[in-house]
Amino acid sequence: MKRYMRTIGVVCGAFALLVLTAAVPAAQVAKSLGVKDVNTMTEAELAAVPGLTPAIAKAIVGKRPFASITEFNALLLAQGLTAEQAMAVYPKAFVHINLNTATPEEILLVPGAGRRMVREFPEYRPWRNWAQFDREIGKYVGGAENAQKLGQYTFIPMNANTAADADLMTVPGANQAWVDKLKKGRPYKSAADLEKALGRGQARFFVVE
Repeated sequence: MKRYMRTIGVVCGAFALLVLTAAVPAAQVAKSLGVKDVNTMTEAELAAVPGLTPAIAKAIVGKRPFASITEFNALLLAQGLTAEQAMAVYPKAFVHINLNTATPEEILLVPGAGRRMVREFPEYRPWRNWAQFDREIGKYVGGAENAQKLGQYTFIPMNANTAADADLMTVPGANQAWVDKLKKGRPYKSAADLEKALGRGQARFFVVE
């Protein structure tokens, strides 16, 4: 009887762990709390961002897709904005950074990140899910809610060959037709294959494994 009860306990514990693990959001683009992806915003939306003129908005559309926030930053500076003026744009329009590969230069362009996050973002690599991010970064910024304010500018790259529909739908600009197209192309054998299928702007959110 005792052996039977121990077996039941182990099975129940394993099941609970499986349910808990399934409930934790895995690799995906973080939920926006107001920021939009520069590569998918319309010209009108860009022109409405404080600090961006219609001429700058047109220049942005003409240079897309941007592979990094530093690339976007360089364009804004070339358009005559100061570094401070460019930073004022980013709470509304940004190019998400990869938490597992972002450079110090990219991290410093995340609104509110500062030099502390230049150290902390790489410290906990590889990032695997948002529960991990909220827990670890939350220790430095006053809790998970404030961590999520930083997280909205980032993404944890998804496996293009196995990512679930719900995770795929977090990619800026995604819809069900796009998700179906991505899945139809599986299995992807290289990053080049993926970029050919999805384009540079959206392929950047994935790894091929």
